[in-house]
Amino acid sequence: GVPVPEGATVTSVEEAQRVARRLRVPVTVKPLDGNQGKGVTTNCATPEEVARAYEFARNYGRRIIVERFVEGRDYRVLVAGGRIAAASFRRPAHVVGDGVSTIVELVEIENRNPARGNGHSNVLTRIALDAHAEDMLRRQGYAPDAVPGPGVCVELRSNANLSTGGTAEDVTDLLPESTRQLCVRAASKIGLDVAGIDIVCRDIALPLDEQGGAVIEVNAAPGIRMHQHPSKGEARDAGVAIIDGLMGDSNGRIPLVAVTGTNGKTTTTLMIAHAARVAGLGTGVTTTEGVFVNGKRLVKGDCTGYWSARTVLSAPDVDFAVLETARGGILKRGLAFDQCDVGVVLNVSPDHLGLDGVDTIEDLAQVKAVVASSASRAVVLNAEDALCVSMVRRARPGAEVLFFSMEAENPVLLKHLEDGGRGAYFQDNAIVLADGMRQQELMRVESMPSTYGGRARYNIANALAAAAALMASGFSHMQIAAGLSTFVSDGKTNPLRTNVFDVRGVTVIVDYAHNAAAYAALAEMARALLPGQLVGIVTAPGDRRDSDLVQIGEICGERFDELVVYESQSRGRPVGGAVDLILEGAENVVGPSDTLHREIEVDKAIRLGLSLCSPGDVLVFACGSSLQVFIDALRVDDPESADRIEAQTV
Repeated sequence: GVPVPEGATVTSVEEAQRVARRLRVPVTVKPLDGNQGKGVTTNCATPEEVARAYEFARNYGRRIIVERFVEGRDYRVLVAGGRIAAASFRRPAHVVGDGVSTIVELVEIENRNPARGNGHSNVLTRIALDAHAEDMLRRQGYAPDAVPGPGVCVELRSNANLSTGGTAEDVTDLLPESTRQLCVRAASKIGLDVAGIDIVCRDIALPLDEQGGAVIEVNAAPGIRMHQHPSKGEARDAGVAIIDGLMGDSNGRIPLVAVTGTNGKTTTTLMIAHAARVAGLGTGVTTTEGVFVNGKRLVKGDCTGYWSARTVLSAPDVDFAVLETARGGILKRGLAFDQCDVGVVLNVSPDHLGLDGVDTIEDLAQVKAVVASSASRAVVLNAEDALCVSMVRRARPGAEVLFFSMEAENPVLLKHLEDGGRGAYFQDNAIVLADGMRQQELMRVESMPSTYGGRARYNIANALAAAAALMASGFSHMQIAAGLSTFVSDGKTNPLRTNVFDVRGVTVIVDYAHNAAAYAALAEMARALLPGQLVGIVTAPGDRRDSDLVQIGEICGERFDELVVYESQSRGRPVGGAVDLILEGAENVVGPSDTLHREIEVDKAIRLGLSLCSPGDVLVFACGSSLQVFIDALRVDDPESADRIEAQTV
């Protein structure tokens, strides 16, 4: 849909001459990757002229274009942000005779013009009387010492670029609508937000198809002097037009979703980011596993704090940021942003209490509410968590509140929808998106790999939160469904988050669960997988309160048929202190039992847990520092399975 002159790219004089003969018309010869009109020769009609033009172009590029010469005037149209910003008629460098002065003297006189300077230092560029200019003079029958008659125009360049001495006249208001649309389309086809469209035609005021005009070049870095300072006509503020075209009313920020909560942060963050990537956005992510830009890890480690977030927010190739925002980072340095578009608070349950001045669950909720209060567009909250619900009053004026719930009849959710609010909920094994009283089934949970056929209810809840956040960010239902249905939580994409493996008939789940709520949810999921016995290998960091460790033991003792407790991080306790408290909690539930096992070293605990299993059983290994810990322990007795699992995580 864009008219261009016929031609070809060549790499030798002979090729250039063959193309010119095939076209059977005068040709233009120019470097493929040139700029500022350097190396361009037009209207080459003989093999000798083509050869000279080729050698001239070779000074500026290795690959040369030979194309049909389009006769007419030279115009430049500036496109910015899908709109026409300016258009200029460009005249090649020339002098006008006075009947007395030679061409050399006329060039010297013109170069004394205060508007002319070297290169781009002034409004116009000095005219060079070089070999190319002398060739142009020969074509017109002149020598440099010739004296043109009064009023005779002598051209010194075949191209009209200002950088080679040309001048410009504004013609923006003359462009017909068809030419405007054509120029915008040309820029769009190449994928440019800002482009200089070079057109040759007899009269820019007429449609190109009526006069055989053509687009001869699209420039990715167009100059704006000709529009800002035309020799004739209205000056156009091309710089402002470019900025407005690129930024519009934008404040320069990229969309930002911040995710916090006690459990599920990493998975929810990755779900949202995956959907954004599937929708075609350049996506930056921070999680406990690292900093990722467009799916590639830039930094490895726990990157849920200030500096990691700044890395993503300052990356030029990120269009959409999703930041896992943890308690520790908030307390240490605060948020890395003054506001996010969407803030997500998944849940608040006891974890890290007694640390950093956070002694109660209400204190912890105050920390996580910082994310909710930073959201300028929307806040996504768990309708089943009273502490999350209470954060509504912390929302900024004008920020929308969206609730999500695993219970379709949750009273908070129902009241919110009755009042015209939006949200997401789980009903009849499906995710439903609601806008007031209008509900639409988004997808069946079985179609989401991360839910393991709907057994991983905590990942259904994470998906509800992700869907609500994406909806609040302006994604369509189709885009949300496309993202959630293709998100996979495995050892490669989401390490230590419900990674499922097979070890000789035993289903092994490796997970980062480290608090009572996480252990309860994980055990429920594991129990639903198979009818065999459920074996747990569990731990928790030693800096948790005694009561928290005992509660973990009670949860695990009640839910696992066999329980192995090991030491992960003592963090100030005597070695084995945390293990003993967890076992104390388990005994509170089941009493002294030979199903409770104390094994301090993690590798021995893993091998002990596996030895307690038979084919058809499910083994949960929780709170590991990495998948490699499990693989290395397995390799001692079963190198084949270890190698297979390791291959799945690379």
